[in-house]
Amino acid sequence: MPPEATTFTRYGVYYTAPGTALAEFGAGWLGWDMHRACAAPHPDLQGLPLPVSEITQTPRRYGFHATIVPPFQLAGDLLPLRQALRDYCTRAPAVELQGLEMAQLGRFLALVPEQGSHALHLLAAGAVEACDTFRVPLAPSDLERHRKRGLSEAQDRLLIRWGYPYVMQEFRFHMTLTGKHPKAQTRRVRDVLAPRLAPLLHRSVVIDTLSLVGENEAGFFQVIEDIALS
Repeated sequence: MPPEATTFTRYGVYYTAPGTALAEFGAGWLGWDMHRACAAPHPDLQGLPLPVSEITQTPRRYGFHATIVPPFQLAGDLLPLRQALRDYCTRAPAVELQGLEMAQLGRFLALVPEQGSHALHLLAAGAVEACDTFRVPLAPSDLERHRKRGLSEAQDRLLIRWGYPYVMQEFRFHMTLTGKHPKAQTRRVRDVLAPRLAPLLHRSVVIDTLSLVGENEAGFFQVIEDIALS
């Protein structure tokens, strides 16, 4: 179903690596193609500790992405948000990363930059600011839900101001590959995935497009529009 005919419950801004081999791999691995808004067949990988569908169950509905602006409820119409994001992207320069690598972050796997990037932090912070006036403020129950995770004082201030605790100075670019599993299982998944991902990693990545995404009525995120950076 095209985005124009879909009712969305939340919106966000992602980096989705559109049109790349990395995005194609991510769609199949997670089992959800954000750009086509449909299920994608999982790869046949031997040696995994669990079926791919179980390993990727949690991140599947979010699609393969890195969060730039965390999902939020929209206050008002979609058109002004789309225009504000387009205007921001005409001013924001593309960002080049030296490369991505697979990392085990506690009990899940993700792709992360090989080196930190101040330009990437500026890009994400600017996008959060550009979209902030269009979000519905968090309800007290939402604030409490986030606080149960044990936030620092700085994260709590970000939660109150921006509606999410992991933005601005707390932003960490990552493209989630798995749900949370026992660390031994996660290490096994990493070992099996490593040769499959090797041709796609440790090379320059140019972030030259941001994707406006929406959460459809089934709870899956899909791309509404890819917007090129200047």
